[in-house]
Amino acid sequence: METVSGDRRGKESAGARERLMDAAYAEILAGHWGARRMIDISAAAGVSRQTLYNVFGSKEGLLQSVVVREATALMDTVERVLEAEGHDPAHAVGRATRMVLVAAGKNPLLRAMVTGDDELLPVLTTRSEPLMDTLGERIRRSLRERCPETDPGAIEAAADVALRLAVSYSLQPIDPERASHRVELVVNGVLSVGH
Repeated sequence: METVSGDRRGKESAGARERLMDAAYAEILAGHWGARRMIDISAAAGVSRQTLYNVFGSKEGLLQSVVVREATALMDTVERVLEAEGHDPAHAVGRATRMVLVAAGKNPLLRAMVTGDDELLPVLTTRSEPLMDTLGERIRRSLRERCPETDPGAIEAAADVALRLAVSYSLQPIDPERASHRVELVVNGVLSVGH
């Protein structure tokens, strides 16, 4: 019985986490993020304020989680498409960059963050560590799978440069085709050195 009770609590906790992120997402898109307090967000989600603090720690933690969730969903889509790609990792990263930039240009969360209040943009710039860590690991893993013979340091460098360029390009729009070509050239150069 202990396991059933623990499983139920885990599902309830996951449900509360999703409801809180959904409520925060709605506030960001509505342009109300800066004016909202934790109690407002917890009430909108139908969750206690204490649960909100227990799950996310702070308003910043909640915001970071919303951004990481959105970026992870985008990366899931990108990875599914790229699984069908050939064995050219630099081209795959370039194509992924193009897909991300096209999607980012249409993404309501990114638009709200870039044009919203002062609390939002730093999550993509000066306080972007959770986002960069999550996405960086996904890119490194993908490159390791595609280039098992390449030096791990070169993989790390290629993933870091590709991610930073993609984030930068999404903040200051550039033609996605041009950006993807540039990222592919850089990643190809870094991986060639490490091969």
